[in-house]
Amino acid sequence: MTLTHCFSDLPAAIRDLATMAVMINATTAWGLPVSPVQPGDDGGRLLPENLPASFYDFAPDEYWREPRDSYWLDFSNWVIRQERAHGERVQSLGEWADRTLSGSKQAMPNNESYLRVGFATESEYGDPAQFEPEARFKLDIPTVEQKLRLVVESESDELIPLSERRRNRQLTEAERSDTDATGAFRFLSEVGDAINLSNDLGVRLRIPPDAFWRVTAEKQWQTNSPWHLAVSQRLYYFHQDGWGSRSWFGAGREFGDGWQTLLASEIEWLHAERKFELSQVLSSHKRLNNRSTITPRLGVIGESQPGWRTTSVFADLTWRYRLHDNWVFAEMIPAVEFPRSAGFKDRGSLILRIELYFSGSIDRIW
Repeated sequence: MTLTHCFSDLPAAIRDLATMAVMINATTAWGLPVSPVQPGDDGGRLLPENLPASFYDFAPDEYWREPRDSYWLDFSNWVIRQERAHGERVQSLGEWADRTLSGSKQAMPNNESYLRVGFATESEYGDPAQFEPEARFKLDIPTVEQKLRLVVESESDELIPLSERRRNRQLTEAERSDTDATGAFRFLSEVGDAINLSNDLGVRLRIPPDAFWRVTAEKQWQTNSPWHLAVSQRLYYFHQDGWGSRSWFGAGREFGDGWQTLLASEIEWLHAERKFELSQVLSSHKRLNNRSTITPRLGVIGESQPGWRTTSVFADLTWRYRLHDNWVFAEMIPAVEFPRSAGFKDRGSLILRIELYFSGSIDRIW
């Protein structure tokens, strides 16, 4: 049942008071300033459009629409109940492990544990759509010690080819590399005032286990110009796959009318194959309204062996729609790729995806 349904049957006077109370509570919960308000004087603070977009699960023109019973409403209410139940379980699991390993009776807030599930269907030239289930998870335990974390994840980026990482959203689960889940202790530290440093020591959770170590340094700059700069350097070693390194640099700025643009370059050294892999991606991002965003991208992938050459060129457009609150999303991604392995002949595809996030606290990019 939505906020509209709760208020539709109340008398006008009671409905106005209830609306004011709900908005004040929501404003306080989101950390927005609240000042004494007299009846009939909203002060510009209590209007529905002044609340964060994720507070509502309907568009602005539906604020006071009368409810209508439907099979879709019954189904959506059932889905909402599942998130409320399982989201708390995922959060509780992280907090339980947090307290157990830290020896503390209290768990730290903002635990980043989550479970992400959904399904995607891909249609290519001459191939019908096929539905594929997807799942990702992360167990984050931040209070083993002050700057030590235990992190369990469903995949490891270091073992995923660069070309696949850059086109991750274009792929279904069957097309992605199987890297096995990993568990690691992560030590966080700082170098100077601005460089964030993390050291991970862990294993791939399989038989036989594969021990690994990785170190990551990151830094961001806010310059006097409109450009924002960021750099990331990672060095890693896997006992069975050898070592490698990755350098990433990004420069972004706003170009007006809500468009955010990022130019990102990455180069990775694969010691086992004695070669470099490179990527250059230009992407833009715009929030169309309080429910949807659009992200066009253009990218080039290359390698250094047998000589410096381009291996793939791709373009895609991601339209992401928030179906409910901030945990149910839908995506539509038309894409085209020109791989060297196919003589740079075009390969078009269309991805349709629905994702659900089960978590008590997670930062999401809409």
